[in-house]
Formats: sequence, C-alpha cells, structure tokens
Amino acid sequence: MKKIVFATNNYNKFNEIKYIFPKNIKLMSLKDLNFNEKIEESGNTLKDNAKIKSNYIYNKYSLSCFSDDSGLLIDHLNGEPGVYSSTYAGVPRNDLSNMIKVLEKLKNINNRIACFKTIISLNLDSKNLIFSGELLGSISNSIRGNNGFGYDPIFIPKGYNQTLGELSLSIKNKISHRALAIKKLINFLNIL
Repeated sequence: MKKIVFATNNYNKFNEIKYIFPKNIKLMSLKDLNFNEKIEESGNTLKDNAKIKSNYIYNKYSLSCFSDDSGLLIDHLNGEPGVYSSTYAGVPRNDLSNMIKVLEKLKNINNRIACFKTIISLNLDSKNLIFSGELLGSISNSIRGNNGFGYDPIFIPKGYNQTLGELSLSIKNKISHRALAIKKLINFLNIL
C-alpha cells in the first residue's frame, strides 16, 4: 500500500480530506510522525507556502508528502486576505475574528465576489509537483452555519444559497477548492 504524509498541523483540513482519499493509499498525518513543530509559512504566495511545508517534511523524513496552502481572495479587497487568510485579524489565528474583519471591510459594499483557492505541493521521488483548485462565490452579509472551518460560514459558493458553513461535508467535499485540488492529486497518484 502506498503511504503519503499530509504535511499540515490543521487537523480540520486533515479530517476533511481523509474522507476523499482512496483506501489504497494510506494517508498519514504529522501526528503519525510525532512531528509537533510549527513550520514557518514565510512565502509571499500560496504556492510558496505550500512548497515550504512539503519541502521541509520531505527533507526531514524522506517520505512522500504533500501540503497545501489556501486563501480567500475578495475582489473588492484587491485579493485580500489572500496568503494572510489564516491570520488576517492577527496572531494567533482566530476564525471568528477573521470573519468579522472581512464582514466589517465589506459593510455596505455591493461587490462581494470572492474566490477560495488551494495550492497543493507534492514531493515525490525527488520531484515537486503543484496542483490547484478554485471555488468561486461571494461573501454573505452575516456568519451562517456551524459546519466547516475558517471562512466557511461567510462564503456562498456560486450556484448555492447557503454558505459552506451551512452545507453538509459531503457537498463541500464535492465542490470545495481543496477537494478539487485533492482530486487532481489523487488522480495523479492513482496513475503511478
């Protein structure tokens, strides 16, 4: 059985994608490696940060691994919060504070178009490959729903009336930016 490490300390992300992963690939977490360090995400782009994390784990353990970096890009805010999505309202990360900051910045603004973007960096056999996924939508006027994490309760996917926070995990795993990028990764791994 193939083994691959998902190099993330965000266990919401890990739990979300483990349901998508095929049973013929053993998905391992950083906990499985007894790795508890914080990898500094010092990149200027989502791609930079994804590569920093996957390169770090690959170089330390010589194991096939992948990592992701995701961001919310809002038209009216010129792509903010973007690469700073997880700490938009400050450090330490606080999802509620981040959502409140976005809603405040968009108060009385009609253009609420937004996009979730995920970049996945895969380190495999001394090669690095990149996969991406995007989900178009808009920002709601209020926080709605208790499902998901991050900005899910304020993001309405295009074609839906509910936020990702209101949609079920099974629907989210079909349409989300991360799910789309993960499916590209899985398709690649399955042809090896």
